[in-house]
Amino acid sequence: MGRRDYEEEPTGSKKGSIADRAGKPESKKSKRPVKETIEAILIAVLLALFIRTFVIQAFKIPSGSMENTLLVGDHLIVSKFAYGLQVPLPAMIKLFGVKVPFFSTRLVNTWGGVERGDIIVFRFPGDRYKDYIKRTIAIPGDTVEVRDKVVYVNGKRTEDPYAVHKGGLYGENQERANNFGPYKVPVGKVFAMGDNRERSYDSRFWGPVPIKDIKGKAFIIYWSWDGGKKWIRGGRIGSILH
Repeated sequence: MGRRDYEEEPTGSKKGSIADRAGKPESKKSKRPVKETIEAILIAVLLALFIRTFVIQAFKIPSGSMENTLLVGDHLIVSKFAYGLQVPLPAMIKLFGVKVPFFSTRLVNTWGGVERGDIIVFRFPGDRYKDYIKRTIAIPGDTVEVRDKVVYVNGKRTEDPYAVHKGGLYGENQERANNFGPYKVPVGKVFAMGDNRERSYDSRFWGPVPIKDIKGKAFIIYWSWDGGKKWIRGGRIGSILH
């Protein structure tokens, strides 16, 4: 009697061949990792967008208008929920220099008011594609005045420990930088100035900041790099902003 071969099922079996049965599960298994990877990437992107829009956002300092509090090359974390909810709205944004449809946000001041002395990031009223960072000097209803470089709010000289005076860069606007007002801040807006007083283009020149355009409150330096000297400013990393 010859040896019977059990490695293959007879032709015509309803179950199909071993090769067929093995092939189907392998095809499904090969597709599963790709699908899971795509899902993971999409979830990560959505989570990053959510965090960036509603929780925290990173910013880099490009100019010296907030010296010596903030230096060129400082990288900050800004709290997006310090004053309330950031409500998404349809808008055009610039992506690699090209305007594309996306969304922007508007602050709904549902908790915590903007306080004098807060360092805020906001959309520049003169160009809504740009973000500015300044210090809040006066809040709605305050009367602000600058006399001989000294700031007065509601007739009282302010304690101004972060202000520095390094000379002006604005020529004919120098007088406006040193002597301004009195000016009453409208409802729903704040008056903002740079700590580097004579080298800051701020509310003295283009008016108050709408609270709805505030993106958040700066609270910590997470990285600092001196591009000119090619070194890391280790002593500034982790600094809490006041």
